[in-house]
Amino acid sequence: QVQLVESGGGSVQAGGSLRLSCAASGFSFSTHCMGWFRQAPGKEREGVAGIDSNLSVRYGDSVQGRFTISKDAAKNPLYLEMNGLSPEDTGMYYCAAVHGCWNALRVSEFMHWGQGTQVTVSS
Repeated sequence: QVQLVESGGGSVQAGGSLRLSCAASGFSFSTHCMGWFRQAPGKEREGVAGIDSNLSVRYGDSVQGRFTISKDAAKNPLYLEMNGLSPEDTGMYYCAAVHGCWNALRVSEFMHWGQGTQVTVSS
């Protein structure tokens, strides 16, 4: 059974940093895509950063250069290092996984989701 548990969210001021972690179990990292997604109140869930089974990464346009996704091919957990945070980054952040993917930022491709961790950035 796939399980994804996020942690590391919190409240920070603009310009600050946070590191999110996703503890994953029940599947092989070497065959699965994983990603970080976020959802702000009243908005659709969007892809923030994704990494495929070959460890190729991609980022959403709004976080490029500020966020870094990382994982070892065989080890837990999945991380999201977030720097230069702004109020626009506020939202619930979710970790997700799927066996194989075409686009590691596309919400509809992912099957397994964590419960999320809240990130709040104040100005």
